This record gives sequence, C-alpha cells and structure tokens, in this order.
Amino acid sequence: MDASGSPIPGLSSRPGFVLGTMGLTGYYGPVDRDLAVATLHRYLDRGGVLIDTADLYADGANEVLVGEALRARPGAALIATKVGYTFGARADQRGLDARPERIAAACEASLKRLGVEAIDLYYLHRVDPKVPVEDTWGAMARLVTEGKVRALGMCEVGPQTLQRAAAIHPVAVVQSEYSLWSREPENGLLSLLAEQGTWFFGYASLGRGFMSGAIRSPADFSPDDQRRDMPRFQGENFQRNLDLVDAMAHVAKARGLTPAELAIAWCRRQGLVVPIVGATRPEHVDEAFSGAELSLPEQVWAGLDAVFPVGAAAGERYSAAAMQRLAASR
Repeated sequence: MDASGSPIPGLSSRPGFVLGTMGLTGYYGPVDRDLAVATLHRYLDRGGVLIDTADLYADGANEVLVGEALRARPGAALIATKVGYTFGARADQRGLDARPERIAAACEASLKRLGVEAIDLYYLHRVDPKVPVEDTWGAMARLVTEGKVRALGMCEVGPQTLQRAAAIHPVAVVQSEYSLWSREPENGLLSLLAEQGTWFFGYASLGRGFMSGAIRSPADFSPDDQRRDMPRFQGENFQRNLDLVDAMAHVAKARGLTPAELAIAWCRRQGLVVPIVGATRPEHVDEAFSGAELSLPEQVWAGLDAVFPVGAAAGERYSAAAMQRLAASR
C-alpha cells in the first residue's frame, strides 16, 4: 500500500469505474477495431485511470489492442491484466495452468503484447485446483520483487483462499462478478475486504450488457456471442430476467436515467465497490461516467430493491462445470 493508502501504486483513490475490455475483441460478437480504439480513447479523454484486460481474451489479441491504443498516450492510464489460463486453437491447449514456472513466462508474454515495462495490477484469473495457491501466489509475488508487476489481485476467490494468499503477499484487489443480479460478494466477502484494506472490483456490472435494456430476444445475440452458452440467457430464464430488467428500467425512467446509468450507480452505492464496465462504444463510456457520478436518494434504492430483490435472477451465471470450479476456489 502506497503513502496515499491505495493498494495500487499510481492510484490515489478508488476509480469511478474501471474500463473492461473483454468485449472489444469479440467475446460478445464482432467489434470494429477502429471503434474499439475509439472506445479506449474516450475513456482516457474523460479521465479514466484503469483499463482491465487479460492474456486469455482473444488469445492475447486483447492485450495487443490495449497496448497499441495506449502507445500514443503513455502513462495516461494504468493497466490490469490476468494470468492463469492457457489458450490456443486446439481444445487440449486451453485450460487452467497456474504453475510457478508458467506464471513467469506468461508475464513476459503479457509485457511484450502490452508494450510496457511493468504491469500495474496483475490478477490470478482463476485458482488452479492442481496447484497450491501458495505456490502460484509466491511466483506472482516474485514478479513484484523483480519490478515486472506493481500490485497483485485475485479473481473469483472466497475468504479462505484470499487469506492463504494474503499471508504470503498483500492482495490489492479482489475481482468478482457483482451487479443487481449477482450479489454473492455481499455474503461476507465485502466486509472481510473492508477489514483488510483490499479493494473490490465488480465485473459484469451491467449483467453482461443485459441491464442496458437493449437486448430483447436471444436472437439479438450474434452466432458467436458467448452469452448464448450462459444459463441466464437461455430458455425461460431469458424472459424472467428480461422482466426484471424492464422493472429496473421503469425505476430509471422515473428519474430521467437510462437503465445502465442506474445499474452502475447501484454498484457505486456500495462504497467499497468499483464497477468494471465493459463498454464497446464511446457513448457507453459516457453513460458509465454519468452513472458513476450519480447520487440518488434512498427511496430510489428502496424502489429498486422492491422490483429487483436479492436472488431474483433466473439461472446460474456460468455453466454447471464452471460454477463447480468457482466453488473449489472459495
């Protein structure tokens, strides 16, 4: 933790939101490269301070995109990326691998793709059940000692795993899914992080774009959109969740807000939470800044709780196999 009290060197306070870039390289369907770069630049133009990528996204191409977009503006924002997955064209090349010897090689590859000398925030993307977390975390801590990484974070971990890692090296940030329909971090994790001085970044803060209200049918997803494989967007779950979003949109409209602005403001209402917003167009960035800056009266939140209560979402957020892996990392 630096002199400002921030666990991330270079950040003096929590950002209004973090720009997530996964969607800029095709996870939710194709995105024009010029538009992707314009989205990144809009975030910088508006004063954004932290961009989130991963070596897994588009098999490294996402890191290349981020690096190229920032090259003309060195130092304009900090970069967070992740390690823990392998990737390649064949199925046998893809999976979890957080062995210490691979951590070092993956970091070197990320540095090269990003075109930077050090990664500001380096996450363990997922805990590898085949490797003791102490071994993985020790390898990542060595990268800090070597000056290749400035701070370390963990994704989708529970209190037990977090404390095992923190005994070896400070955990600057925990990143997990968090939104109106994914509130699991409220079950003890957020309070533990507050005690430890660890920050929390919540990804998929708009329910993977669903809470924008723009998606009305499964047919709105392109054929290669990864949401097609997620239970919340399938069968009867889709309509049940759409009804929730429509109710939220009604609350937003009564205040002259967009559903996305309200959803982001809801995340920010938790003082500990920094939403990660996966914008894919410059106007999405503008909307996110607007939502992050909102301060709304308590009756708005009470009204939202009434139409979108805890646990109301239909369907799991990942497949059964993926949810099992997450449970193992708790």
